[in-house]
Amino acid sequence: MDKERLYEKARETIIDADETKAINIIFEAQKDGEIDLLDLLLYGFGDGNEEIGHLFDLGSLSLPELIYAAEVMRNVTDTILNLLHDDKEARKILHKGKILLATVEGDVHDIGKGIVASTLKSAGYEVIDLGCEVPAEVIVEKAIENDVDIIGTSALLTSTMLEQKKLIKILQENDMSDKFITMVGGAPCTKRWAKRIGADGYSEDAVEAVRVANELIKLKKNKSEE
Repeated sequence: MDKERLYEKARETIIDADETKAINIIFEAQKDGEIDLLDLLLYGFGDGNEEIGHLFDLGSLSLPELIYAAEVMRNVTDTILNLLHDDKEARKILHKGKILLATVEGDVHDIGKGIVASTLKSAGYEVIDLGCEVPAEVIVEKAIENDVDIIGTSALLTSTMLEQKKLIKILQENDMSDKFITMVGGAPCTKRWAKRIGADGYSEDAVEAVRVANELIKLKKNKSEE
């Protein structure tokens, strides 16, 4: 079996959001026995996942198309992980970090955060989604309980943005600012707002959320190794 050709076919299935072909490729590779499924996921399907983010940034891919492709990638990842369920090293490589997401108290908007959650999962993150209207104290409590790497909060109303500031303040007052990476998002939020309240990162959309999370996780890892 031509490995590079199979990687290219896998990449194309994600760009085309063709889940049937993607799953067929997985089982084809498994049956052949010469293709490492983890490599297929990382260098085949994974390249396709990166490409859809790039296409979305260029405006060549619509939001619904992005969501659909991300869902296919998530199912592909789940399928391969299930086949590799006894391979602890594989899971370690794929697991980039753990992220807790929540829409802040007073805000019932949940669709955008759901898209971000799906995209982060496709990119290799374990996501804990608390839903909407979550008090800052509960967010911190759940972050500690689940030992997450990143806390991401969404505020879609200008009146609820202050809840993001409240969360940062709670972390600062309890000496936990260095324990968790904090990210904020939502229509009224900006990079300036994130900087003003002391958040570590800001993302405008689901694709940027993955990019920012990757950068912040890498930065945290480098600091811990110094």
